[in-house]
Amino acid sequence: MFYREAGQFTTRYAEGRRVFALRQDRHGLVALLLVAFIGVPWLGNDYWLSAILIPFLVLSLAGLGLNLLTGYAGQLSLGSAAFMAVGAFATYNLEIRVSALPLLVSIALGGLTAALVALVFGLPSLRIKGFYLLVSTLAAQFFVTWALTRYSWFSNNSASGVISAPPLSVFGWNLDAPAGRYLLTLSVVVALFWLGKNLVRSELGRSWMAVRDMDAAAAIIGIPLAKTKLLAFAISGFFLGVAGALWAFAYLGTVEPHGFDLNRSFQILFIIIIGGLGSLLGNFLGAAFIVLFPILLSNLAALLPGGLIDAGQVENLQKMIFGALIILFLIKEPEGLARLWRRLRERARRWPLRY
Repeated sequence: MFYREAGQFTTRYAEGRRVFALRQDRHGLVALLLVAFIGVPWLGNDYWLSAILIPFLVLSLAGLGLNLLTGYAGQLSLGSAAFMAVGAFATYNLEIRVSALPLLVSIALGGLTAALVALVFGLPSLRIKGFYLLVSTLAAQFFVTWALTRYSWFSNNSASGVISAPPLSVFGWNLDAPAGRYLLTLSVVVALFWLGKNLVRSELGRSWMAVRDMDAAAAIIGIPLAKTKLLAFAISGFFLGVAGALWAFAYLGTVEPHGFDLNRSFQILFIIIIGGLGSLLGNFLGAAFIVLFPILLSNLAALLPGGLIDAGQVENLQKMIFGALIILFLIKEPEGLARLWRRLRERARRWPLRY
């Protein structure tokens, strides 16, 4: 009954182009944003803000970047962590080398730098696709890590290669506290998800989906394949670069090139597989699963009788269960958690009717 559509008619063209057609969805989004921006900083403690919510938001944004490329444009990639590293180190160098540059501008320019690098590594997509493209993007992972480690200029000649976040300040407000870093991350993530939502509903988004479904047919109807694919790599790189800057500055505070290794790329890939390819909501659901599932397993292991599971084996057990769940999702629900949520909403819209 809550999702009943009776009486909600579209009488103007602008109303038909709304992101959320139902009044209940719009009101629910506003309520969710009020809770996220006001309730969570007020009620949440430092642990929840710093160790759970901030990485959840950043990984959601990284998942969005890869989902635009893979879920919507159909271009496989394993270089996500490399583009995050480019965004993090570019933002760091802009902050320390360009005086009086606002933090948000540095993050945006870091994202643009990552977009240019992603554009270069996206050039093979003009000739190859599928798993061959996946292997070619893997080169970005190794090359970027090598370059950031080999040339100490990127880390301001730090002997260890570690970069530290400068003081976080936006419009004169100090954001070094956990609540401030959370609000910064939340604001950037909300803005970029809104941008991503409008991108997939635009002409470019429809071109991406046409290329994903069948690139030969897309070329026949006049879609420029080269431009569409390269834009997908560039925009994906921008989102991943911004996520990398937030991961380094708002979450960790310090980071090294090996912090953005191949395991991080696989983690982002798992987010979109579990959450759902071609779904914006799936990025949040997949990131929540990635962040909360290890914590849940650790707490369950702590409740077992002492000595039943060695503390050193808990992490290995987590990986085994996680891998089994990945296989289960691919077999039973290839559209991910987002599909389960859509089913729940459809049932809510028909309740109390059975059919």
